[in-house]
Amino acid sequence: MKLTIDQIRQAAQEAYQEVLPLTGGVNAHYIPFLANIDPNLFGLSITLVDGTKINLGDTKYKFGIESVSKVHTAILILKQYGAEKVLKMIGADATGLPFNSIFAILLEKDHPSTPLVNAGAISACSMVIPTGDSNAKWAEIVQNITDLCGSAPELLEELYESESATNFNNRAISWLLKNYNRIYDDPMMSLDLYTRQCSLGITAEQLSATAATIANGGTNPLTGKAVFEPSLAPKITSLIAAVGFYQTTGDWMYTSGIPAKSGVGGGVMGVMPGLFGISAFAPPLDDAGNSVKGQAVIKAFMQKLGIGIFQSQDVTIVS
Repeated sequence: MKLTIDQIRQAAQEAYQEVLPLTGGVNAHYIPFLANIDPNLFGLSITLVDGTKINLGDTKYKFGIESVSKVHTAILILKQYGAEKVLKMIGADATGLPFNSIFAILLEKDHPSTPLVNAGAISACSMVIPTGDSNAKWAEIVQNITDLCGSAPELLEELYESESATNFNNRAISWLLKNYNRIYDDPMMSLDLYTRQCSLGITAEQLSATAATIANGGTNPLTGKAVFEPSLAPKITSLIAAVGFYQTTGDWMYTSGIPAKSGVGGGVMGVMPGLFGISAFAPPLDDAGNSVKGQAVIKAFMQKLGIGIFQSQDVTIVS
């Protein structure tokens, strides 16, 4: 099956216009900074593996990356430790429970399940080399995100302060991980790193570049930089496919056909291996913490193209 860039651009424009008037959902009200973001903001960004960009709406607005950052740090520890060791130290299983579940930790005492839920993401931050040096760890985290995006994120200080003042559940998670020897550096330092990375300002355009880098086997199509080994691309894509939307991931994969990761800042990032990365941004969330319009526009786009990761036909993009 062949798709032209014009077909992809048309599908994006049609999906965006269809979803633009959609209402429903509420901002992440439990984080004061996020509660006050304009709920009408909406953007859709696509980056093809050849570097072609398609941007519609508010794709340059910097919003809180939140849980989408879990993908970036999962890639970092995969680079530093290798896929086998990350599987042993954290795991790759979906919990089937909310992203901030403490019950999931109690159920699986041998590892935190996956780096794409809060417990596993805090554990991942604790694993970042070098051990014991918060500043050096932070530099590694930011540089990795910069390499994946092709441009640097920006720490949203007000969001960081808001997150730090309200992250009581994550503090409990961190100490519970310590109790089960599933955190590998100082718990509060690891939690602070996780909180800071979630507070980075990112754009939909930057996230679609990250997704395109994964889709392109680890080479950023905008900068040409080889960010990670091609063998890691299917590992990170499988993690996203398993738990990108937490307890609603199965429904998402069934209806959309694309592995994608959400964040409570309103971002959604999807990976179509070998073809493109896609990102949408709209702050109002459903009950599971996923962007209502972000999900809708990516799903509409995929359905218009008639492709999906589980379909057997070969798809190529031609100019």
